[in-house]
Amino acid sequence: MDRSAERVSFTPPEAFTTRPTLTGTFGMSASTHWLATASAQAVLERGGNAFDAVVAGGFVLHVVEPHLNGPGGDLVGIFATATDPGTPVVLMGQGPAPAAATIAHYRAEGLDLIPGAGGLAAAVPGAVDAWLTLLRDHGTWELGDVLAYAIGYARDGHPLLAQAAGTIARVADLFRTHWPSSASLWMPDDRVPAAGTIVRNPAYAAVLDSLVDAGSGIRGDGEADRAARIDAARREWKTGAVARSAARFLAEPHRHSDGADHAAVIATADFAAFDAGYEAAVTVDVRGHTIAKAGAWTQGPALLQTLRILDGYDEIDPSTERGAHTILEALKLALADRDAYYGDGDLALTELLSADYAAVRRAQIGDEASREWRPGHLSGRAPFRPPLRRTAGEPAAAGVGEPTRGDTCHIDVTDRWGNMIAVTPSGGWLQSSPAIPELGFCVGTRLQMMWLDADSPAALRPGSRPRTTLTPTLVLRDGRAVMALGTPGGDQQEQWQVPVLLRMILGGYSAQQAIDAPSLHTTALVDSFWPRGWTPAGVVVEDRLGDAVIDGLRARGHDVTRAGDWSLGRVSAVGRNRDGLIWAAANPRGMQGYAAGR
Repeated sequence: MDRSAERVSFTPPEAFTTRPTLTGTFGMSASTHWLATASAQAVLERGGNAFDAVVAGGFVLHVVEPHLNGPGGDLVGIFATATDPGTPVVLMGQGPAPAAATIAHYRAEGLDLIPGAGGLAAAVPGAVDAWLTLLRDHGTWELGDVLAYAIGYARDGHPLLAQAAGTIARVADLFRTHWPSSASLWMPDDRVPAAGTIVRNPAYAAVLDSLVDAGSGIRGDGEADRAARIDAARREWKTGAVARSAARFLAEPHRHSDGADHAAVIATADFAAFDAGYEAAVTVDVRGHTIAKAGAWTQGPALLQTLRILDGYDEIDPSTERGAHTILEALKLALADRDAYYGDGDLALTELLSADYAAVRRAQIGDEASREWRPGHLSGRAPFRPPLRRTAGEPAAAGVGEPTRGDTCHIDVTDRWGNMIAVTPSGGWLQSSPAIPELGFCVGTRLQMMWLDADSPAALRPGSRPRTTLTPTLVLRDGRAVMALGTPGGDQQEQWQVPVLLRMILGGYSAQQAIDAPSLHTTALVDSFWPRGWTPAGVVVEDRLGDAVIDGLRARGHDVTRAGDWSLGRVSAVGRNRDGLIWAAANPRGMQGYAAGR
């Protein structure tokens, strides 16, 4: 049934916003750090397209948000080109499990979960190859020009974020006692640097220089020559000093989050075997809009499932008690399906995303909060039931800050020609594993999202991708991309995007109004991060949701944690209206995300 013309009652948006939704006709950038936004916008100003700009900004994020992502991590992107604006494409930058990463090996190490910190949890780093592949295929600039911004910040320095300084402080004892290479990189003179300290990373600057140098012998000004130079950089990354140094260094046993010392299993051949690439997006239609996500090797389809379920309701305003309750219960159902069925396998999403399946799941939502983990039932497939380890104490408000994990970054760009892209990079946090001295960064820990149980669709298997939490979104209307958005937040990424999408698509909110509006999420899910906890009926809310709504949720049986006024959600977005006006908006929480454009 086409419900695109139906009206849904929503609380009017606040007249005040923390900043305006930027509008213009030239180009827009938005990200989780002002230096990445400024770098991306500088590329647009110099004639680069959205893909040149997003790659430049992405490499800057590696430098300026090292507690949230790094070159040893991974990414997921989604985009549409000016030449094919109606076809959403997924940029796949999620590396797989190494060839020696078997369940038997990890069990022999005495593990029942893959650790959340240490080289044994490393998937093959995928972010750098994905950025370079995107630049080769859709950008126009030379690699050296694109990397100049990141090289400059790594070599000349940048002000350390307060959040990064806090992260270093939390893991300072681990660094001093067990990871001396990380202490040397992040705690010079054995002191935690204060917020605002100018920090430099000459080792990583040298790595980026080596990628540029790899193609310097290829002469010519043609597009094929430019592509060949970028491919030379990709080969250098996958077969040169980076792969050799990482494999050699991590082969030495070192402390992991389980409290024991283990050697990593990643090898130089694992780097060489991985190629980033592209995949078709998965889509659903909601109220005249097409929402596009990556497949079930991410959590992206959970957002699509949630919207499918909610499409059967007339009251889904996140600012009301009933609307918030309904959204939370729909999310719990979709995320239970995520944990039961998603993985890097042969899952056919047709049934999960069908209207009939959504109707069945919708009927399971009552007036009271469910305290059960409730996956649905698919034809010919039994749901995997992970261990439900109850989380001790109150859930973390934003899911970050633990010594063994970091969070994530996000960047969006659109240009005057109609190219549009959203990318969510993560992993390789400075607290993931010991820093590799010659490289100035560490490898990530995405394997912690896999199970040491062969029955799981997300089981650890050599060559399989972890079911990642990284999940940017592209929205299309009338056959054209109209919005790209995303957020950090681990298991909360889909959850924080849902209220923004609902408020914009159904509530008439501007992008900045929707991003500024109070958010919430459930913790009644199997945590994707070690030690994989579960909080039945857990809900985290911003206080600005209001006492009446919060008390109403508690009366319905939700275990509510108040997180303060401005703490949940770090969404940024760019878009294009039907009249050709382009826009951008960014999250004010944490005072570091910004949009720019004209």
